[in-house]
Amino acid sequence: MKRVEYFYDISSPYAYLAHDEIGKVAAHHGAEVIWRPFFLGGLFKSLQAETVPFLAGSPQKRDILMKDIYRWAEVRNIPFNWPTTFPMHTIRPMRVLVQLEGEMHVAVARHLFRQYWAHNENIGDPMVLHQLLESQGLDAEVLLAACERPEVKQKLADATHEALTRGACGAPTFFVGDQLVWGQDRLDFVGRMLEGWQPKHG
Repeated sequence: MKRVEYFYDISSPYAYLAHDEIGKVAAHHGAEVIWRPFFLGGLFKSLQAETVPFLAGSPQKRDILMKDIYRWAEVRNIPFNWPTTFPMHTIRPMRVLVQLEGEMHVAVARHLFRQYWAHNENIGDPMVLHQLLESQGLDAEVLLAACERPEVKQKLADATHEALTRGACGAPTFFVGDQLVWGQDRLDFVGRMLEGWQPKHG
């Protein structure tokens, strides 16, 4: 079966804008989406990049980018409200997500995305995160305690290193085989690649 890997961090508004749409694109082309959580802050640190690129530009650029985010949310018919807490330190939620697999992983990731980007929930707060996980029928105590285990920390670090070594520079990043597509506004490229497109310039 055709597949597309979706590297994401809940902290990214662009990953949020893509989290439903990539499923639609994949389904249209008869492909499976592989959700790949990683730690965006760690990637930026490795790249020696701005920790929050969105905030690094001129006021004019930030204004345009903000309008674009709301426009994309409207076009894709998903709720969006800029959260009170931004940037969000998501290492704990992402450590939770690397412990989950399959449909449960996707369901919890979608829930955390919506709670942060649509409902202004501070998912970095352990108590808030605990409540959100419990609402999904999970044992929050076990999952949050496991976030401090070396093997869980290493799993997220390994995923982040993989994203780095495969060429990622932000989130969302998509892979169709060895072809990388960066950005929620380039899903047409993903669809074409799923149909076998081999761009002349990589």
